[in-house]
Amino acid sequence: MSAREVREAREQALWTRARLGRCGPPLDLLTARFDRHVYAPHAHDEFTIGVCVGGSEIIDYRGGRIHTGPGSIVVLAPGEMHTGGPGTPTDGYAYRALYAEPSLLAEGTLGGLPHFREPLLDDPELAAALRTAHTELSACPDPLEAESRLPWLLTALACRHSTARPACDTVPGAAHIAHAVRDRLADELQAPPSLASLATDLGLSRYQLLRAFRTTMGIPPYAWLAQHRVNRARALLESGLRPAEVATLVGFADQAHLTRWFRRVLGVTPAAYRASVSPS
Repeated sequence: MSAREVREAREQALWTRARLGRCGPPLDLLTARFDRHVYAPHAHDEFTIGVCVGGSEIIDYRGGRIHTGPGSIVVLAPGEMHTGGPGTPTDGYAYRALYAEPSLLAEGTLGGLPHFREPLLDDPELAAALRTAHTELSACPDPLEAESRLPWLLTALACRHSTARPACDTVPGAAHIAHAVRDRLADELQAPPSLASLATDLGLSRYQLLRAFRTTMGIPPYAWLAQHRVNRARALLESGLRPAEVATLVGFADQAHLTRWFRRVLGVTPAAYRASVSPS
């Protein structure tokens, strides 16, 4: 491969579209790695939330210049013109970004749409959580997982770093709410309803539903459902079905999705588990 081909191979951008719940609105995720690429001045209709994962980027924004570094969070407001390019002539820059409708950052807050006075944020904990969620949803954009994770993280971003004020965290009847949501997810595990629709049925906001579920169950809805699916999968594997068949029957996107959660919960792959419990 020539030096030019190597340089071109390093100029990469991958877009993934996640949905916030089954039949819910889309949310785009971008994974980018550039050595030389310079963006022309442009703006987005959504909030742009990016996490630098390597190198350094210079962004012209609001008459000033932002210099990113690994672990920094950048928040660019809807309609605001900006550019982007390498911060040094040798290192290039890499980042993960998501493009969120403004209303998503207003969930769980008071005071209308949030305003971020500073576009460059230093919050290692939140940066790590955003990066992890982005990485996993880019690999498998499960609708319930996206709806469980991204609005929660965007609310945290707005509460910590914008002019918005956090709404009250106390949700009356949290246990009853959580158990009602749990039962619906268990009953419809192959095509679970969106959290937004469940919240509407219960007379709540989505953030209130997420808060009640996390407070009661200790984990978000997608994680609870994944573990419930794994338990259902065990019985099907024990009956002799193959992992690929089981993945579809319990609602995972594919065998890889089943394997990821099976290993998280039980420490082995579905195939290894099936081999260990099958009659000789």
